[in-house]
Amino acid sequence: MTEEPKGGGVSRRGFLTRVGATGGAGAMFATMGALGLAPSAEAATRVPFQPPRRSDFTLRGRGAARIAVLGAGVAGLAAAYELGKAGYDVTILEAQDRVGGRNRTLRGGDRLAEMGGDTQRIGFGKGVYMNAGPARIAQWMTTMDYCRELGVPLEVFTNSNADAYIYNQSAGMTAPVRWRTAKADVYGYISELLAKATDQGALDQRLTGTDKERLLSFLSGFGAIGGRASGFAYTGTDGRRGYTVDPGAAENAGTVLGPVPSLSDVLASGVGRSFSFEFGYSQAMLMFQPVGGMDAIPRALAKAVGAGRIRTGAQVTKITNLAGGVEIEYEREGRTRTLAADYCIATLPPHLLAKIPHNLGASVQSALGTPVPASTGKIGLEYKSRWWEDEERIYGGITNTDLDISTIWYPSHDYHAQRGLVVGYYNFGANSDAYARLTHAERLRRALDAGAKIHGDRYRQGIASSASIAWSRQQHIQGGWISWPSRGAEYRLLNQPQGNVYFSGDWLSYEIAWQHGSFESARKVVTELHQRVLKG
Repeated sequence: MTEEPKGGGVSRRGFLTRVGATGGAGAMFATMGALGLAPSAEAATRVPFQPPRRSDFTLRGRGAARIAVLGAGVAGLAAAYELGKAGYDVTILEAQDRVGGRNRTLRGGDRLAEMGGDTQRIGFGKGVYMNAGPARIAQWMTTMDYCRELGVPLEVFTNSNADAYIYNQSAGMTAPVRWRTAKADVYGYISELLAKATDQGALDQRLTGTDKERLLSFLSGFGAIGGRASGFAYTGTDGRRGYTVDPGAAENAGTVLGPVPSLSDVLASGVGRSFSFEFGYSQAMLMFQPVGGMDAIPRALAKAVGAGRIRTGAQVTKITNLAGGVEIEYEREGRTRTLAADYCIATLPPHLLAKIPHNLGASVQSALGTPVPASTGKIGLEYKSRWWEDEERIYGGITNTDLDISTIWYPSHDYHAQRGLVVGYYNFGANSDAYARLTHAERLRRALDAGAKIHGDRYRQGIASSASIAWSRQQHIQGGWISWPSRGAEYRLLNQPQGNVYFSGDWLSYEIAWQHGSFESARKVVTELHQRVLKG
């Protein structure tokens, strides 16, 4: 504890207390910054959000407005939830018969229809599920805050696993390699090359003698390479690559995996390209998932909003901006209905909004047509046994390939249970389009053939059930997410209110395809709309 100085002076603590008493927390924080006591600007990574409160109206003698929210995806639900805290009269119109949008978890008994395709009846066993849309959450994301606030329990999602595989068939690989092995070889050889170059003076213009020794010391540990006597050679003998016989008791020191491939072979394999995703801000461990399925988030939001405020099976057919509000026409139960409100928040995908008649002008119409829908798809393979754990010692994580399946995901929950579900492909673009054109049975055969290149014939055996989704063929969604050619005038236009109509969604954020983007966009619109209502 800081003591008050003698002689009538004031301590820094006392001074800050007086500043806070007279100028409030903001003044005190600014003073702390001037004194070097507050976190730096670089450390302040979160933009503060103050949700609307009922007192915002009661203290001003105003009333809340009527809000029409189009779409019960994460953005729409979040906007309605936050506005509800202040007593806004919110009505959500959702074309589908469920909430969540692209946040969808498939379970046994569900039915999955596709445009121009068959309807699958999901046959997963009890407790088995597939997150057909979003499946992971980075710990820095706003999504985590909503899970805490709404009481959605979380567990770790294993995004990166040293025992998963990398397989690049186009590079001539005839067998998959474990991540740990690939990393050891890439890091080892790169460290060897850099150490040799450093020791031979190639970096003398950049490094002092002390710097060189420090760099060599780092590379020795980073790449597990030898010292000067061995020419800084990488030999892969320290066990980082793995073992053919694991270390055990007594005299069993283990048998180190070998032989080590040549530098040329390691570079030719292209395995190093797979490591970059781990460094992505949105992909770095630790990551998380809701216990029991990702749809726990929209279900919790919908419960907080209130079922009476959500109209499912309501397809919007017209948006009319008026001088004093908005009018929304929609089809429900075979009838055309009208919803009048003071403001509208449209959270539907832009390529679908572009198909809805409106009077917002040619510029808005052009802007809505600018983003390009992205194709993506998944298949869930329920196995009668968790052989990937029992036989290959893989507990969660992702195998990366250059095959048309792109990736294979192993479950990060229910370890050692009797059954489990592997995501047999999570692919994008042309690969996703190719699978989307197939029937489910054809997708299954093609995915099993590709996966067998990684896991052998075992991959084709013991299938209890399966389900696949092509997001481009999901009615009322028609895409996994969108991409902007550039965030230019069109992006900026739709991030501004058009009369009494606001737009919101991950597609109006810098975290497209993440629920975080939807939450952040919803918060932005809620803040702007609430300030506008308060100003009258």
